[in-house]
Amino acid sequence: MTACLPLEHDVTLSDSVNAGSGVGGVLCGYESATTRTQAPTGFVSEAHWSCEGGRRKLAANGVPDHATGAFPNPHNPNALTPQTVSESFPLNPTLSAGITARSGPRIPMGFALNGIKLDPGTAGSCNDAGTLCEMGPPSVGHWTMEALGQNHFRFGTDSSNGHVQPGGAYHYHGIPEEFVAKLNKGRAMTLIGWARDGFPIYARYGFSRAQDLKSAVVVVRGSYALKALPDPARPPVSIFPMGTFTQDYVYSVGSGDLDECNGRFGVTPEFPKGIYHYYVTDDYPFVQRCVKGKA
Repeated sequence: MTACLPLEHDVTLSDSVNAGSGVGGVLCGYESATTRTQAPTGFVSEAHWSCEGGRRKLAANGVPDHATGAFPNPHNPNALTPQTVSESFPLNPTLSAGITARSGPRIPMGFALNGIKLDPGTAGSCNDAGTLCEMGPPSVGHWTMEALGQNHFRFGTDSSNGHVQPGGAYHYHGIPEEFVAKLNKGRAMTLIGWARDGFPIYARYGFSRAQDLKSAVVVVRGSYALKALPDPARPPVSIFPMGTFTQDYVYSVGSGDLDECNGRFGVTPEFPKGIYHYYVTDDYPFVQRCVKGKA
């Protein structure tokens, strides 16, 4: 069981939501400052969002505003330390004709409102025979390890599907459960952050009919599945079950609710006229592995 470190208290937690003013008016004034204990030092989590010059800007210190697992731990040797986070996204995003960016090790697909990056990829890999595997760089082969959804390799993730990179950066590989719980929306669409192209990111829940605000709220499903057969030259399934590697998954149009970037166009509480938006889901790809907006 993952050990949790206690929160002390929220100093401030405010937001400015104006759904009627378009993309630029939503959560432009979100600020979060939380004093928390992260052994052996007490840190203050800070995230400040602003909107100016056509950009949505984030200044944060990379310290989560919720309890985390203990770091270092037996499967993650890195200690969480404050970071300098300075990011900027389009304030009024537009879709391009196709995918504009794909994820990779330490290429975040977006940032949660609390300033923590959503970074689904790992730097772990194996060679074809599976006789040489490294949990981080340098790459030793084509087969990229998944952080979630498999049990062969352990990355020391906590109950929020987060862990710490070398250098001390805490980040999420999946739904940030403790942060979602803190937002306290229950079974409702919950905006948790912004993608690198400026479109919003929601966690788990969406409307059963994408264009209908009055339709039931359901758990949204991605459209990826495990391949029926492993790729040629893949390390043996008998040792590395399907789902161990990123290459084990395939996008299947229409099999779920979302597109290949784990997004769709539809209405949301903040955008009742509809907007393209992403989801962090319970199953692969967890966090979107690509974005479709113009940077």
